[in-house]
Amino acid sequence: MTRILYGRGQSRSFRCLWALIEAEVAFEYVEVTPETVPENYALFNSQGKVPALVDDSFCLTESAAIVNYAGGLSPGKGFIPDDIRLRARYDQICYFVMTELEQPLWTVGKHRFAIPEEHRHEVMFATATWEFEKAQTALGQLIADGEFSVGESFSFADLLLAHTINWADRFKMPVEPRWLQFRDVHYKREACLLGLAKVT
Repeated sequence: MTRILYGRGQSRSFRCLWALIEAEVAFEYVEVTPETVPENYALFNSQGKVPALVDDSFCLTESAAIVNYAGGLSPGKGFIPDDIRLRARYDQICYFVMTELEQPLWTVGKHRFAIPEEHRHEVMFATATWEFEKAQTALGQLIADGEFSVGESFSFADLLLAHTINWADRFKMPVEPRWLQFRDVHYKREACLLGLAKVT
């Protein structure tokens, strides 16, 4: 079996790298930079972005889908809850992270470096900051105080949230101390540290 994760640094691909390490499945990690894009990479991700996970003839390119796929490769470890209500809560947190908490961060990223310069507008930063602060407040209503976002053990919802908070901190966004502490707890996990060693 050939399972390859294509990624770059601490981008969204890092959450996939971390999840695959947590899952303890065999895979190869390939760092993709503008200078080292594989010749056939467009076959895996037509936008030329990372991540892309190629598992034999099966390919995924959305980071949250890859994270959940990694969880499915390691059943019984609790990364994705089996209980129907816990699973619904898990989905709620994951979707919130991807659509509400991450969205203003990607707005900042696009207008700093990702899109062509003629389409970048600094005026977007104030709006993105407001949206991020609003999302943090809403997040506090979804998650009780504690180490985990769903149930009483680590799940990949924690991984997605911790990675997104780290992204916000790296972008110098106003992150509440509660979420920084949440990030710090999960970034001490062995799998996360092993992943960071591969990209830094």
